[in-house]
Parts: sequence; C-alpha cells; structure tokens
Amino acid sequence: MTGTEPGAADKHQQSQPERAQGLARAFFRVALPRWRGGRYSLSRLFFNFYLLAMGSFVAIAFTADFVISTAQRGITDDYARRFMRGTITLIEDELFRHPRHVWEATIEQLDQKFSYKLNIVERMTLDQSLKPEQVIKLDAGDIAIDHDGDIMYHRLGNSSKILVVGPLAASHNLEQTERLPLEIRLRLLTWSLIGLIFGIVLWFWVRPVWRDLESIRQTARDLGDGNFGARSPSARSQLFSPLADTMNSMAERIQRLLATHRELSSSISHELRTPIARMRFALEMLAEATQLSERQRLWAMMESDLDELDRLIDTSLTYARFEREAPEIQLSSVPFADWLIDQVQSMRLLGRELAVAVDTSRLPPELHVDLDRKLMPYAVSNILRNAFKYTREKIQVSAEQDGERIQILVDDDGIGIPPEERERVFTAFARLDRSRDRSTGGYGLGLAIVRRVLELHGGTATAAASPLGGARFILSWNAHQ
Repeated sequence: MTGTEPGAADKHQQSQPERAQGLARAFFRVALPRWRGGRYSLSRLFFNFYLLAMGSFVAIAFTADFVISTAQRGITDDYARRFMRGTITLIEDELFRHPRHVWEATIEQLDQKFSYKLNIVERMTLDQSLKPEQVIKLDAGDIAIDHDGDIMYHRLGNSSKILVVGPLAASHNLEQTERLPLEIRLRLLTWSLIGLIFGIVLWFWVRPVWRDLESIRQTARDLGDGNFGARSPSARSQLFSPLADTMNSMAERIQRLLATHRELSSSISHELRTPIARMRFALEMLAEATQLSERQRLWAMMESDLDELDRLIDTSLTYARFEREAPEIQLSSVPFADWLIDQVQSMRLLGRELAVAVDTSRLPPELHVDLDRKLMPYAVSNILRNAFKYTREKIQVSAEQDGERIQILVDDDGIGIPPEERERVFTAFARLDRSRDRSTGGYGLGLAIVRRVLELHGGTATAAASPLGGARFILSWNAHQ
C-alpha cells in the first residue's frame, strides 16, 4: 500500500478554504476605495462639503430674494409714488413760480435742502436710459421709477423738462459716496456671520463622520488583507452605524463560513482515510483469497466501507448546506401525534432488536403543530440514529406541550453524557471520549444538523440526563408560528 493518495486528497481538500479565503480577499480589495494617489483628508472633505452646501444655500437665498423682490416691486412702486408725490408736487410748484430760464439755479438752491439729489434734464436725453414702460408713464404725467439707480422722473407740466429726484439713498458727502451703501454692508456682515456659524456647525458634524469613514476604511483594508477577525468599532454618527453593523455582520459570516469550510475539509479528509485504507487492504486480501467464503467476506467489508463513505458525504453535504445558507422554511400545520408516530416507525428498522416506544398520551387531542415537513424529519431521524448507536436495550420517544411550546423527548438507557459535555455534542465533528468514537460509525455531524434545524424553527435542541439512565435529547419550538 502507498500513502500518496490520502495525502493528495488532503491537499485537495485544504486548497478549497484557501481558494475561498482568496475570493474573500479579492472582494474586499475591490470594494476598498482607492485612497492612494487621490487621498482624501478631513480638511479637504470639510471644504468640499462646505463649498457645496454654502454655495447651494446662498444660491437658494438669492433666488428666493429675487423672486420676492420681483413680486413686491409693484407694491413698492405704488408706495414710493404715493410717498414722494407730495414732495415732487411742492418742488414743481416752487419751480413754476420762477421763469423757466432760472429753473436751473432754483433747483440748485433746492438741492441744498434735501438729502437726495435734485436735477433737471431734457426729455430727449432719457430715451436710451429708461425702459419703454417707464417712458409711457413719464409722458402720461406719472412718476417713472428707475430701480437700478433708485431714481424718480417727473415731467414738469407740458414742457420738455424732466425733474430728476435721486438717487434717494445717496448723499453728497464725499466720504459717504466712497463707502459701500449701508444695505450692502449689512448684507455682507450678515452673510459672513452665517457662513462662519455654518462652518463651525459643519465642522463638528463632519468630524465624527470622517472618523467613522476612517474606521470603516481601515476595517475594509484589514479584511482585504485576510484579517477576517477585524471589526469596525461602533459608529459615532447614525449615518454610518448601519454600514458598520452590516460590515461586521458580513465579516463574521465570512469568518464563520471559512472556519466551517476549513473544519469540514480537514475533518472529512481525516475521516476518508479509514474506509479508504480498509478498502485498499480488502482489495489486496481479495487478490490473494482463494476460498469463496473469504472472498464474500471481503466483498461485504468493501460494501460496508462504501456505505460508510456515502453516509459521510451525504451528511457532510447536508451540514455544509445548512451552514452555507439558511434554507427558507415552509411551515405547514400537521396532526402532530400521527406525524411523530410515522417518523419513529420509518426509523424503527434501523434499531433492529432495540425496544422503541412512542408515547403521545400527554398531547392534547387533535393537536396540530406548525413545522417544515422537509427539514424537521432531519432532526428527528438524526436524534433517533444517535440513540440507536449508543443505547443498550430501550429507547423512549415522547412528546408534550408546555404552554405555547411543543417538546419531543428522546430517552435511551446508554452510558449517558457528562454534564460538562452536553453542549459540546451539538458542535460539528465533536466526539466524547467514551460514547462518540469511530467504533460507533458516527462523524459528529448529526446533532449539529439537529440544532441547526431547530434554530431555523425558532427553537432549541438540548441534552440532559434520562430517567432511563442514559441520555435525553429535547427538541423544543413554538407549536404555532
């Protein structure tokens, strides 16, 4: 016999988790943003966001101001005309007291008494500076208002002379003329204060967001480098809290899948050695056997080893399927007592001479329970297979309802399970020193599958001491979901 093939199989099995780990690394390296070359910093993020937000805010404010000003312009014009009509009429009356050739001198004298400028111009000089609707008002004897210069125009009687009043907010003082108007200065001061306050608030908002981004980025980089134990710390901002939780959940699932894959590969490769070695030995013996009885015995041994390999592969695939993705359970209501009796009857032949009893007397009459007709038989059959392996003479299957929960109890009279090992028996490939060894033909996957099925039903699978002296296994879940 040679030992190369088991080693090759072991090498092949171990390469699968390495490939899975490589795929996970590739995923995080693709998902990880490329910060190098165009590396972002906190100040750059702040200024980009500040300019975008402040620019949008200013644009919206000026647009709203323009719309409101346009809508109010008609109302403002009427108010201004009523407000200035009396003053303009008094100026016009004062000018009409004097001959037309002294109007220029008279208007200069009046100009000294007003805070805004007064002037007289010819009608024809205004055709280019006024809009058509303003010219119409002017020729009709009304007051025309130039909003750009804040100036009013009024025709003096039927003459070609036009009285010009304004700019209304201007002053003849040279120092005031050189300075910005008060309204503009107030607006600049207001917007400066708004920009400063907005920047301070934005800085204190962006800083925790940036820290969360840095934490998530570093976690993604660690995961991309193959460190699947890395976890993102709790996010300081609610914005990234779901993202951090999702990344941690994804990393935990990947780590669990890789660990399961690695454990399956290592354990299965180890389990394959024994039946393969026995089959190789039987083949060598078969070549030398001359008696028919001996050859039949060796054939029976090889068939038994093939059955063992088939069970190992089937059980391993079932466990891997449960670990890879949780099947979506399809619940249906079944008459529970009849269903449980049918499940035990279908497994009774495997018990051979063992006494297998079913007690449903503690169940309410006509009780219907919600369960998955495809998955729950996995749990019951694996529990019974486990009991068949380790009992001596008797197995008792019973069921009862405890409030809203239904329980299946499987008792045997075997050697039992020590209290400190009752939780570990539900771990994949777990064996106890006395009751879970290769002589029983078990692989340590059956009870792991049982617990997984019960978890999918929102229930539990536990072990305890049996009144018969052996082990008791309890399957519990809500009767109606």
